This record gives sequence, structure tokens and C-alpha cells, in this order.
Amino acid sequence: MKYEAVIGLEVHAQMLTDTKIFCGCSTKFGSEPNTQTCPICIGMPGVLPVLNKKALEFAVRTGLATNCKISGYSRFARKNYFYPDLPKGYQISQYELPICEHGFLEIVVDGEIKKIGITRIHMEEDAGKNIHESSSGGQGGNYSFVDLNRTGVPLMEIVSEPDIRSPKEAAEYMKKLRTILRYLGVCDGNMEQGSLRCDANVSIRPVGQKELGTRAEVKNINSFKFVEKALEYEIKRQIKVIEEGGKIIQETRLWDSDRGITESMRSKEEAHDYRYFPEPDLVPMTVEQKWIDEIKASLPELPDVKRKRFVSEFGLPEYDADLLTSEKSTAEWFEKAVKLGGDPKLVCNWIKGEIMRLLNTDGKTMDECPLKPYHLVYVLNLMRDTKINANAAKIVLEDMYKNPADIHGYAELELPAFEIEAEAHVEKIVKEKGLVQVSDKGAIEKAVDEIIAKSPKEVERFKAGDEKLLGFFVGQVMKAMKGKANPQMLNEILKKKLL
Repeated sequence: MKYEAVIGLEVHAQMLTDTKIFCGCSTKFGSEPNTQTCPICIGMPGVLPVLNKKALEFAVRTGLATNCKISGYSRFARKNYFYPDLPKGYQISQYELPICEHGFLEIVVDGEIKKIGITRIHMEEDAGKNIHESSSGGQGGNYSFVDLNRTGVPLMEIVSEPDIRSPKEAAEYMKKLRTILRYLGVCDGNMEQGSLRCDANVSIRPVGQKELGTRAEVKNINSFKFVEKALEYEIKRQIKVIEEGGKIIQETRLWDSDRGITESMRSKEEAHDYRYFPEPDLVPMTVEQKWIDEIKASLPELPDVKRKRFVSEFGLPEYDADLLTSEKSTAEWFEKAVKLGGDPKLVCNWIKGEIMRLLNTDGKTMDECPLKPYHLVYVLNLMRDTKINANAAKIVLEDMYKNPADIHGYAELELPAFEIEAEAHVEKIVKEKGLVQVSDKGAIEKAVDEIIAKSPKEVERFKAGDEKLLGFFVGQVMKAMKGKANPQMLNEILKKKLL
């Protein structure tokens, strides 16, 4: 019997507010334990929470960007459960009346567009963090500590419909959602630090069956790779249980990335187990349409729109446009370079190739790139003016990347002022590394003649119609001239002599 998976994702996104959702404590990551708390976020008697308006705005921005209906009237609720990292004994969340409902995202999987419904987006406060240590100070021992710095940090829970049918679709949905959140500036999307977390509800059913199977919730998924691996394992586990005559029980399972398995934590709670009731210390929220319209008007150009524009305006292939727009910083870097006069396709190729190579080697993102768009445009202009060839351009660009102090004395200058100030520095690089391009026609002709004389069989094949051999001759001449020959001049001379 063939089975299909039915998957729904619950994504927790930490909002990029400076302060917590109901008090003025800092949300800064990595501070000393229990240094960012106050009577409100740790639930002391007699205190009252006050909603952070910025958190509400971020939730509305996210809802609009994911095609949700924004509720004019919503309210908070108390979600009651007891755990050491929850000082109040309940979590302030939303239940019956969330801020955003009935949205969707479109993803592309294997060339096909698929719409994934979004059930709701609601706001809530984060819990603290349990730390378990041994008496010797190592992890996983017999001492437990609680860090309450994270308590009260504002979260959005984004709940999808059970529309996802494969681990690959789940990973693409997560990537798309993360990109949107980062474009909006509402979440940094750092899964390793826990600012973007994912729980997955997974069930299986025979292909063609409409009724949903019993689901298990998988927690502790903190990377796109683990989203796929955890779901692949859980789907196989459930199929094996059914085929061996067993039954799937409704439970919460933990993803163990070290062992590559999910393991049972506890039976899955239902809503009634949490004894939800309206939060008595916070008045219901009334959101005016005028404010919603103002937020909508302030939204940035979102990735799907930007990708389509890059294709139509710059003539980029779909794949390249998708790559450039996957990160807002990369898209902005590209557009700045084009605005400075860089050829769109050429700029795109150098970002995909050399710049990404340098960044990946250092484990950096485009946000951390020491190169500025005008650095690349300047180097490309040197190539255009045949002052250096492509190989030399790569070396010059890498030198700029590795020695930013040498060029950042004029970092605030734009072209052409940067060109004037940087010219001497780049000329120094070119001379020191012996990168000056040879445009001497006589020298190139001499090298071409020598290579042709050494390659009679290849010359014969070329003249017989094997035009691909032109690349062979170019490569041989470049090797002989240590990569310094003017490529345009070289190609012209070769074609003339071979034909």
C-alpha cells in the first residue's frame, strides 16, 4: 500500500523588537543569565503587562505579507502549564481571536507552484531556558538551572494548514517564510540561535484517503536540513508502525540530530489541557483599518515581486533572479552595483561566482561582505577598458576583499570619486602581482604562431569544422603568456590565422 504524508508546520519567529512584549526589558541575545528580567516578565504578584505596540505592528506586517486577513478585534489568552522555565505558571498567548488568519504562501517545488495555506498568526511571549549541568560543569548532568532572560521575548507563531505533502515542500516553505520575515525586518531568521524555530505535525494516510491519520508533533528542528531529515525519518517510522500492524499514537516527539531519529517525549496535549481563558490583565486589541493601510503602504518590495522584476527589468534567468532575491542584502547589493553602471548579467555572474566563493570560504553572509558594490563595478570597468583580464580581475577583487583597510579609506566615496582615489592602489596591486594585461599585437601574434606551429593536428581538425577547438588554442596561448593576453585581441588574431 502506498502512503502519503500530511504535514503542517508551526513556526515560532522571534520579533526584532528592542524590548520584550509586555515590559521594557532588553531582548539582546547572549547576555549574562537572569540579567534582563523585571517583576513583570518573571510574573511577580501585583504587576500588570503592557503590550509593546511594535510587536503588534510586526505581526500585522507579517500577516499582510503572507496574504492574511488582519483581525480588527483580537485578544490575548492564558495558556496554562507548569514547567520550570515558565515563572508565571502560564504563557500569555492568543487562542480564539488571533491577530491574523486565513493567509497563504506560494512555493516552487520541482518547477511546480504550490499554495500552502496559513491558518493563523498569533503573538505570544517566549519562555525561559533550562540548562542542565553535571557537578563537574559539563552538559547533561544532575544540576538544573533556569535562565529567564528569554522570558517575555515577543514571538509570532505562524501555523500552516496541513497542505504540505513532502519533507522537500516543508523545507521550501520554511525558506520562503524566513526570506519574507527577513525582508520585512521583523525577525533575523537565525535558526541556530533559536530566533526561528519549527515544530512539525506529521501524519500518514493511504493515497486517495481523505480522512487524516493520527499525527505526531516533532519538536527541536533548528535548520532547513533538519526539517527534511526529521520529517523523512518520522514518515518512514509511521509507515513501518502501520505496516507491522501497530497504531500511531498522538504524541510529542523530539528530533535528535546527532542520532538522526525522533524519540517520544510525552503524549500530545489538546487545547483543553492548557485550560485557555482570556487574559484578564490585557484589554482586547482593536486595530483600525487606517493603521493597517498605513502599514501596508510601508511594506518593502517582497521577494516574489522583486524576483519577477529582476527577470523583466534586467533580463536575468529565473534561477539567477531567485538566487539574488533569496536574501534582501544580496538583492540590494546587486541593485546598487547595477545603478552604478554595472552590466546586470555580468554583476550577477560575479556575485554568484567570485564574491560568493570568497564569502563561503570565510563562512560570511552578504551582510558581512567587506566589498562594496562600487568595488566590483570599478574592477569590471577595468576589464571593460582592457586594462586587466578576467583572471587579473579576480586577483584584484580578492585582494580588496582580504585587505579592506587598504580600500576603506575612501569607503564612503561613490563612483567616479572612488575610481580616482582607488586607481593608484589598484595599479599597485596589478604591478606587484604582475597582472598588467598584454595588448601588444605583435607579442600576442608571436605566441599564437608558436602554438599553431606546435598543434598541426588540432589546426587541421579546426579547419575541418571542429570550431570547439578555438577554446583549446585560447587556453594554450593564455598558458604561454601566463594569462596576461588581451582576450578580445587574442580571439581576433586566432580566428584570422586559423581561418
